[in-house]
Amino acid sequence: MKLETLRHSVAHLMAHAVQNLYPDVKFGIGPNIDDGFYYDFDFKNPLSDKDIKNIQKEMKKILNKDLPFQKKVITQAAAKKLFKDQPYKLELIENLDKISIYQLGNFTDLCKGPHLSSTKQIPVEGLKLMKLAGAYWRGDEKNKMLTRIYGTAWENKKQLQDYLKKLEEAEKRDHRRINKKLNLYHIDENVGLGLPLWHPKGALIWRLIEDFWHKAHLENGYDLVRSPHIANKKLWEQSGHWNFYNDSMYQPMEAGQSLEEMQQGKKVKEQEQYLLKPMNCPFHVMIYKHEPKSYRDLPVRTAECGTVYRYEQKGELSGLTRVRGFTQDDAHIFCTEKQVENELKKVINFILYIFSSFGFKKSDIEVSLSLRDSKNKEKYIGSDKGWNFTQKILEKVAKDKKLAFNKEIGEAAFYGPKLDFKLKDSLGRKWQCSTLQFDFNLSERFDLEYVDSNGKKQKPYLLHRALFGSFERFIGLLIEHYAGAFPLWLSPTQIQIIPISDKHNKYAKEIAMKLKDFRVEIKDQNDSLSKKIRNAETQKTPYIIVLGDKEVKSKRINVRTRGKNETQDLSITKLIEQLNTQIEKKK
Repeated sequence: MKLETLRHSVAHLMAHAVQNLYPDVKFGIGPNIDDGFYYDFDFKNPLSDKDIKNIQKEMKKILNKDLPFQKKVITQAAAKKLFKDQPYKLELIENLDKISIYQLGNFTDLCKGPHLSSTKQIPVEGLKLMKLAGAYWRGDEKNKMLTRIYGTAWENKKQLQDYLKKLEEAEKRDHRRINKKLNLYHIDENVGLGLPLWHPKGALIWRLIEDFWHKAHLENGYDLVRSPHIANKKLWEQSGHWNFYNDSMYQPMEAGQSLEEMQQGKKVKEQEQYLLKPMNCPFHVMIYKHEPKSYRDLPVRTAECGTVYRYEQKGELSGLTRVRGFTQDDAHIFCTEKQVENELKKVINFILYIFSSFGFKKSDIEVSLSLRDSKNKEKYIGSDKGWNFTQKILEKVAKDKKLAFNKEIGEAAFYGPKLDFKLKDSLGRKWQCSTLQFDFNLSERFDLEYVDSNGKKQKPYLLHRALFGSFERFIGLLIEHYAGAFPLWLSPTQIQIIPISDKHNKYAKEIAMKLKDFRVEIKDQNDSLSKKIRNAETQKTPYIIVLGDKEVKSKRINVRTRGKNETQDLSITKLIEQLNTQIEKKK
C-alpha cells in the first residue's frame, strides 16, 4: 500500500465525516503533505479540540461500513450543478474542462485520485487527526481564512506510534523553544515581524559560521564582494525581477525626496524609485560587467553573504525558518563552456566539505536534478543547445561525484536547470539548503560577454550557487539538529568556570587566564552550587569547571563534560590538550 494513496483516501474520509457532523460546511481542498494530509473547511462556528475527537470517531464509524471509492468523469456543466452550494469547488471548476469526481457513500468531492478501493483497506489504528490551524483560501491573505484540519495515516499502529514519538522529539528540538533557554535571538513586533534581532551569543554563532565561510571561500578561489541593500528600479526591470518576481518583492521607495519633504506634502522634483533587494544576483553581474573580460580572466567567482528581503505573508512567518529579511551565502561563477564541468565538480566538493564540517555525512544529503519539461519549451528562456548541454553536464557530474539524486522533469527554473541539496537532520527531517543552477536569464538580459582566444566576443556560462541557503534557516536547522548542544568549535561559550564560593574566585580567574584562547565565562554569582551547575547545563555548555578548596590546594580542576555523568580531575594542561584535539578534528 502506498502511503500517499492511503493518506489521500483518509483525507476524503475525514471530509465525509465533517459533512455528516456539519451539513452546512463549505469544502476547500485536501491534499497530501509530508507525513500526512490536511483539508480546509469553511465552518459557520469555530471548532475546538473536542470537535476534532468527534470527527475522528465519526471517521471510524464510516470506515467500518466498507464503503467503496468510486470515480467518475463529468462535464463542467454537470460539476457546476453538482457543487452549486460549494463556492470554493465552483471556483476550482472554472479552470477545468473534464472534471474528475469520486463518491464515498453520500459524499462527493472533486478529485483525480488515486484512492484505495474501499474504506475497509484503511487501518483504523494507523490514523490520527493532529491539530487545527487557520489558512487563507488558496494561500492568499486577501481571501477568507478557512479552518485547516491536519491528520496523519500509517499502515499500522507501530508506524503511527513511531511517528508520534518523532514529533514529540521534534517539538523538544524546535529552535524557537530551545532559543528561550539559549537566548540567541528574538523577534520584536516594534522592529518588524520576520526580522530577527540577534543577541550576543546568537551573533557570536553567526560570526563563527561566517568567518569559517569566508576563510573557506578564499581558500577555494572565490573573490569576496559586497552589495547594497537597495537598488534602482531600473536594475530590477533589466534583470526581469520587476515582472517575474514581483509577488516576492516589496513596493518601491521614493529616494528623490526626504521624509521631511514627504511629510510636508512637497512634490518630488525628480523621481528616483528604489527597491529592497530580493536577490544578490544582479549586483554580482554588474561587478562582472564593470570591466571587459578576456578568456584569461575566467573563471570569475564572486561570493557574498548578502542580506535580502522578500515579501512573506504575516501568518507564514516562523522563527528563523521563514523570515522577511535573511542573509544568503551567494556566489556566481562566470566561466567558459570548457570550464563548466570542472567548476560544477568543484562546487559539489565544496558543498560536501561545508556539510561535513557541521557533522553531516554524504548519506545525509538528498539531491534533486531539476530539468526542463521539453513538452512546454515556451515556459523557459535559452536555446535548446544551451539547455541540452547544461542538463547533460549536470547529470554527468552528479553521477561522477556519486550523488544519489532524483530527476524531476518540469521542476527547473524558467532560466535554467539546477541541482538542489537537502540535508537530513538527526530526526531524518529534510531541509532545503544548497542549490547549484545555471542562469540563462541574467546572461541574456545583461548581455554578458568575454573575448575568446581568437579575439571574438562570447557569452560566458553563469552558475548561481548557495551553500547554506540562508544563515537564518541554517542556524535554525543547526539548533534543532544539535538540540542546542553545539559542537565545541561553534559553542558561543565553550567553558563555564564555577567557583564554589567567593574565596575561590581568584583561582577561577587564574584558570580563565590559562584558557584565554577559548570562550570562557566565570559564574561567580551569589547562587547555590547546584543552581550554577544546572544553569550551565541548561545552556548546553560543553565543559563546566567546578573549583573548591580541593582544586585550589592541588592546583588542578574538576571538569564536567557535556553528556557525561562522571567528572574528571585534570591538570589545566590536560584539558587544553583535549580542547585542541576536538577543535582540530573539525578542521
